[in-house]
Amino acid sequence: MSPSSETILRTATFNPKVRTYIFLVILFYLIVSFIGWILIPFWLLGLGQWFSGRFFQTLRCQLSDRNLRFAKGFIVHVEKTIPLENIQDVAFIGGPLLRAFGLTMIRVETAGGGGAKHTSNMMSMIGIEDAEAFRDGILRQRERWLQQRRQDDTGEAVFSAMHRELMAIRALLEQSRS
Repeated sequence: MSPSSETILRTATFNPKVRTYIFLVILFYLIVSFIGWILIPFWLLGLGQWFSGRFFQTLRCQLSDRNLRFAKGFIVHVEKTIPLENIQDVAFIGGPLLRAFGLTMIRVETAGGGGAKHTSNMMSMIGIEDAEAFRDGILRQRERWLQQRRQDDTGEAVFSAMHRELMAIRALLEQSRS
């Protein structure tokens, strides 16, 4: 899930209650949809437990020194890699059902887009254990990465200015020889 040039700082663990939460959420959608009534017996007789267990097994989240990676799903598999410098906000979401299960959803908002268009993308991660510490780790590492980038940019600017000055001195010396 990560390139060898990156250092993995933290790998999230997920609360097993996510399985039950997924089971109930999908059951709710089956109940409120007309076509879902056909699937409810299959869902209750084992398909739901199997599906929610498989979904839980696909959950992955890693924080590296440069990126946040997330993967989920086995029918529709989603993998996202978010560079830390693109993260705009990390928020907690907790509705009544999530709170009843002791779960938290972390929503990571990123900025993207090109030119005049400014788009926002979101990635949600449900059931990360010790979610507050994981969020704090993301924000701390983002700040470290941005500080390192600023220092690198400042160093490049200083080097570039010195290079221009040396090239000007070289040109003057070459003129004086002629």
